[in-house]
Amino acid sequence: MSAAEPAPSGPAWVILPTYNEAGNIEAMVEALGPKLSAEDRILIVDDNSPDGTGPIADRIAEAEPRVEVLHRPRKEGLGPAYIAGFRRALAGGAGLIVQMDADFSHDPAYLPRLIAASALADLVLGSRYVPGGAVTEWGSFRRLISRGGSLYSRTVLGVPVRDLTGGFKCFRREVLETIDLDSVAASGYSFQVEMTYRTLRAGFEVLEVPITFRERETGKSKMSTSIVIEAAWKVPAIRFSSPEGRRRGR
Repeated sequence: MSAAEPAPSGPAWVILPTYNEAGNIEAMVEALGPKLSAEDRILIVDDNSPDGTGPIADRIAEAEPRVEVLHRPRKEGLGPAYIAGFRRALAGGAGLIVQMDADFSHDPAYLPRLIAASALADLVLGSRYVPGGAVTEWGSFRRLISRGGSLYSRTVLGVPVRDLTGGFKCFRREVLETIDLDSVAASGYSFQVEMTYRTLRAGFEVLEVPITFRERETGKSKMSTSIVIEAAWKVPAIRFSSPEGRRRGR
């Protein structure tokens, strides 16, 4: 995509999936507010958090007209939560759809950078592993798992994106309209790999911009051994199950 192409029509929607984020969600919405225009929206997708995140989100939405809440009946994983959020944003007329963590591991200060870069690409990815990107507060084992996971995914899928497991993204509307969201299979962190891979498979442009990823300050990390195991077997399956082809003649 060239820089001369028109900007997406419609507002930007920021999707925040939450499960037990009572200690973060209010501060996150407050931090995002100045980064968004009056037409932009924040959609909190809560999976029936037992810590009361849902009622807090409802209270925020009552006071802030740019905030909506989507309540889901149970925890089903990161992928289904994002898919539900994508559908709501598309139905609401979003031109850009941003996905990010609600725990401040993705710094809201980078949001304008991702939105601006969407004039140059169909999917903008906040990347830890391009020049200028970084990760802080992680131990050596967590760094090894993350970098190894990205390298493994790049090798198996044969794509040049350096941070395939990254979850701070800005999609143009057209991307999510083209991808068959019903067939997205990954529910855990391999969802990030699948969505980026399928974006590339559909012929869209992906641009990585550097960010610094920080460990959450409040709450418990959702990373687990089962998530790592899922990613290990899901990545080869993604390569052979993705229905998208090079549809756009690029």
